[in-house]
Amino acid sequence: MLYPLPPVMVSCGTMEKPNIITAAWTGTVNSEPPMTYVSVRPERYSHAMIKESGEFVINLTTERLTRAADLCGVKSGRDVQKFRLCRLTPAPASAVSAPLIAESPVNIECRVEQCLQLGSHDMFLARVIAVNVNESLLDARGTLRLDRAGLVAYVHGSYRALGRELGKFGFSVRKKQEAKR
Repeated sequence: MLYPLPPVMVSCGTMEKPNIITAAWTGTVNSEPPMTYVSVRPERYSHAMIKESGEFVINLTTERLTRAADLCGVKSGRDVQKFRLCRLTPAPASAVSAPLIAESPVNIECRVEQCLQLGSHDMFLARVIAVNVNESLLDARGTLRLDRAGLVAYVHGSYRALGRELGKFGFSVRKKQEAKR
């Protein structure tokens, strides 16, 4: 398996009947148009909600949300109201019927384009419809600074804090600046 993975909290359903499932089988699949996916076992409560509505929200998980993410991954929405259990706030999304998690600093609103039955999981391939970002993650120029979010990774059954920067895209081929004379 490829690790680390982002343990995201996927909200689905409606404001009246919201649910959250934690998933690590997710990621970017395309830039133009922006597309993502989430893979969910068909027997999971959230699977039917996503399949019926064709919408979901990927909410990024921070260190502060790790306990809630774990709870939403081990408890079923058939048995508990996860927003209430985790003391999270369902908030209206801007473009889809599924609620977003107000406490998450980044919410990615998605509309399913295709559901692929792959075996143990069905992959919901989705177009990104809208992205909501907490203003605290934007610098003075409006640049997204996810390094400020305290995001976590999932590695072989454990949640891990992300560490220090090792380089920026393209650093391996940049020419060194000449020393000032």
